[in-house]
Amino acid sequence: EVKLVESGGGLVQAGGSLRLSCAASGLTFRDYTIQWIRQAPGKEREGVSCIGDSGKLYYADSVKGRFTISRDNAKKTVYLEMSSLKPEDTAVYYCAADALATVTPLGCDLAMDHWGKGTLVSVSS
Repeated sequence: EVKLVESGGGLVQAGGSLRLSCAASGLTFRDYTIQWIRQAPGKEREGVSCIGDSGKLYYADSVKGRFTISRDNAKKTVYLEMSSLKPEDTAVYYCAADALATVTPLGCDLAMDHWGKGTLVSVSS
């Protein structure tokens, strides 16, 4: 059974930083594209960042220069370092995995095979 578990969310003031982690099990992790997707109340899901099996990266314009995605295949974990956080970054952040997803200049497909339950990030002004 594939399992993705997010952690690291919380409440932070604007301008602050957080590091999200996504720990995976039940899959050949190195073969998967991993994506961070967020959903704010009343808004559609947004692909924030994704990293392919080859290390290819994508960032949404809204987070470019502030967020950094990385992966540790030995630990089967993907990280999302978030800095200069803004109130508009407030959302539930989900980790998703798909072996067939590709990283393109427009991002990764939101229809990923496997999803975590999410972690809440709240940024106060």
